[in-house]
Amino acid sequence: MVVAIDGPAGTGKSTIAGIIAEREGIVFLNSGSFYRAITLAVLEAGIDVKDSQAVIDHAKTLKLDYSADSHLILNGVDVNSRLHEDKVSENASPVSAIPEIRKIVDTRIHEVTKSHSIVCEGRDMTTVVFPDAEFKFYLDASLDVQAQRRFDQGVSNLTLEEIKESIRKRDELDKNKAVGSLKIAPDATYIDTSHLTIEEVCAIIINKIHQK
Repeated sequence: MVVAIDGPAGTGKSTIAGIIAEREGIVFLNSGSFYRAITLAVLEAGIDVKDSQAVIDHAKTLKLDYSADSHLILNGVDVNSRLHEDKVSENASPVSAIPEIRKIVDTRIHEVTKSHSIVCEGRDMTTVVFPDAEFKFYLDASLDVQAQRRFDQGVSNLTLEEIKESIRKRDELDKNKAVGSLKIAPDATYIDTSHLTIEEVCAIIINKIHQK
């Protein structure tokens, strides 16, 4: 079984997907972790993220694994705590916009699903990666709510206004990618989370799963 969740940053996707996975006894797979890990590796190697070929060449040398507790393992090292560093957040979108990088990540994600039922979240899970997923959801929220949630996470050194502008730019980039753009699948259930609690959103999704 595949439960696919898409939506912009700050809509609670990761938290909600994690709760759904725990309650349904399935694996939580965060696609963004793969892109962020590649971005982290590229930056630490001193590679310009605008140099697509150099990014691709380096990405092909990386060993990306996913642990049972949903942590990203990069070349044998758990890098989960570093994936939301400001420098990674600023550069993840251009890296993930490279078509060849998306192929690398999509292949790795599909390898995980061969042996597990999963709940996955990202930008194109319902449209590109798992277009035939049994359950599809698109989570949304106002820009102000998105920024406040990310600010409250305490993972950024930016001000609230800087985070808001960063999310606005990233969402614009994500919606205009040539491959894997952020959009609502025609058969996805749309949920505006702006004024809903995490628990309320989880209830909507779990009810949909159990109705089928």
